[in-house]
Amino acid sequence: MTLLRIIILAIVQGFAELLPISSSAHVIVAEKLMGLNVTSPKMTLLLVMLHTGTMFAVIVYFWKSWKQAYFSGMEVFKRMAWRLIAATLVTGVIGVGLFKLIDHTVLRNIPNAHIEDLFGKLNWIAIALFAAGVMIIVAGLLRRREDRDDPNLERDRDVTMQQSLWIGFVQGFAVPFRGFSRSGTTISAGMLAGATKRQSEVFSFALVIILTPAAIAKEVLRALHQQHAQAAIAAGSTGSLHLSGLFIPSILGMVFSFLAGLVALKWLSGWLENGRWHYFGIYCLFASVVVYALYLRGF
Repeated sequence: MTLLRIIILAIVQGFAELLPISSSAHVIVAEKLMGLNVTSPKMTLLLVMLHTGTMFAVIVYFWKSWKQAYFSGMEVFKRMAWRLIAATLVTGVIGVGLFKLIDHTVLRNIPNAHIEDLFGKLNWIAIALFAAGVMIIVAGLLRRREDRDDPNLERDRDVTMQQSLWIGFVQGFAVPFRGFSRSGTTISAGMLAGATKRQSEVFSFALVIILTPAAIAKEVLRALHQQHAQAAIAAGSTGSLHLSGLFIPSILGMVFSFLAGLVALKWLSGWLENGRWHYFGIYCLFASVVVYALYLRGF
C-alpha cells in the first residue's frame, strides 16, 4: 500500500471517526474506491493504528473539560465514574446481545461468517447512515427550538444516571451496525434525554476512552485469526503476522489521524454549540443515498 493511500485513509478516519458521520462507513467506501482489501489482516491492523491516533486526539482535546467536569472533587469523580461504568455495561449488554442474536439468526446457516463482513456491506451501511441521520436531525432541531424558547437552557449540570443509561443503550446499537455513528447517536441521545449539549458531548467522548482499547484489542485478535486462517489455507500452517513493512507507514497514518481528529473535534464542538448539529444529520442522509448508489453499482 502506498503512503498516499495511507494518508488518505488516515485523514478520512480522523475526520469521520470524531464527526457524527460514521468513520466505518467512510473508511470502507474509501477502501473500496481505492481497490483495497478491507478484510485483510494488514488492513485491519492499519485501521487499529488509525483508531489509536483518533483516541489520542480525543484525550488531548477533552482533557481540560474532563478535569473540570469529573476531577473537581472525589465525590464528583465517583459519581461520574459510576455513570460512565453503567453506560458502558448497558452498551456491552446491548452490543453482545445483538451479536449473539445476529449469529443465531441471520448468520446461522452461513459457514465461517462474521458479523463484520455482514455489516461491511454497503447496503447495510446505507440503512445505518440513514437511521443515524434521522436521529441527529430530530435531536438538533428540537434542541435548537428549545434554545430559542429558553436562551438559558444550557445550564452547567451533570449527566444524570438515567441519561447515562440511555446514552449507553443507544451506543450499544452502534457496536455492530457500521454506519450508525457512535458520536452522532450518543450525543443526540443525551440531548433528547434532556442533557445539555456540552455535557452530552463531554460524556459521549469519555465513553470513547473506555471502549476504544477494547475495540482495538478485538480488531487485533480478529486480524490474527484472519492471518492464521489464510496461512493455513495457503501453506497448511498457522504462519505469523508480518508487520515490519507496515510499522513506519502505520505510525505516519496514526499521526495524520491524530491531527485530523483534532480539527474534526473543533468543528463538531462549534456546530454543536451554534445550533448546527442537524447539519450533520442532513449529511448522513445524503451519504446514505450515495453509499446505496455505490452498492447498486456493485461496490
